[in-house]
Amino acid sequence: MNFSNEAGNLVLWIQAAVGFVGLLVMVERMIFFQHASGRVADLLLGITNHVRKKAYAEALHEASRARGPEARVVHSVLMRHNLDRTNLREIAQEAGQLEVPRIERNMRVLLGVAMLAPMLGMFGTVLGLIDVFVNVSAADQAVAQTKLAEGLFQSLTSTAMGLSIAIPAYLIYLYLFGKGKRLIHRLERAGIEAVNIVCDSREHDRIVSFREELESPKVVTSKKSKHESKESQR
Repeated sequence: MNFSNEAGNLVLWIQAAVGFVGLLVMVERMIFFQHASGRVADLLLGITNHVRKKAYAEALHEASRARGPEARVVHSVLMRHNLDRTNLREIAQEAGQLEVPRIERNMRVLLGVAMLAPMLGMFGTVLGLIDVFVNVSAADQAVAQTKLAEGLFQSLTSTAMGLSIAIPAYLIYLYLFGKGKRLIHRLERAGIEAVNIVCDSREHDRIVSFREELESPKVVTSKKSKHESKESQR
């Protein structure tokens, strides 16, 4: 078996295909996280203003227009704003869990590329070394050293290519994994904030101001005095 023409080329082509798949996954995940980074603070501020005015239709419209998974979680909470706090928290948690598969999609593929590429490189190197020792054993001593050097160079090329694919793939996997964890944390926070906005607006409506409490007895007393004066006149 000739390593450079048969097994070596096959392993190198497989490594190139694996590296191309990893590159596609990197680009796709980068684009996803770029679109997922919305302005959650501005969204929650706008939602708060609408909810305080009881304009839930406008709040739903603003949440549906915003991009990113956080906006979808907020939209899910606003869709069921009539429920109590406990049920709204469950809805926010379920909406966040539905977004997790989208965030973690193809991440295992990138990790698989980082793990598979050096293994393929080692496999190609082993096949190359077998081919080298077979050829060296059948050659003369003068030619054996030249073939050994050439064979070792060609064999180690497979390992070098595997490592050149695996190292950046694993580093980018760690980077994207961290971004995914932070995005999941922002999902949970956005859901909690949306629940608090809806529930706090209800509690605010139930509060009676201290001034109204002081004025109401005066109004009742004045009405009673007027009624009594009319009775006395009669």
